Amino acid sequence: MKKASARHILVADKEFCESLKSRIEAGEDFAEAAKAHSLCPSKRDGGALGTFTPGQMVREFDEVVFSGEVGKVLGPVKTQFGYHLIEITSRTE
Repeated sequence: MKKASARHILVADKEFCESLKSRIEAGEDFAEAAKAHSLCPSKRDGGALGTFTPGQMVREFDEVVFSGEVGKVLGPVKTQFGYHLIEITSRTE
């Protein structure tokens, strides 16, 4: 069964999400950015969501995690919760 591990940063605003992505791609630490800015309780763990299987996350999130490039910052991804930056830390088929 497919499994993935990922971390994310959830914010309310698309422009801020894009700005954070640029800062992370320029060298800002993902976990520190999550702790400082994410609206999700996972921020205390640097945005880490642990390991999960398809269907455990909302559809838009799942689609990115199970098809996107591992190790790259992906997003903004819009869900009913807001805008996410997602980094897939591992994935198995």
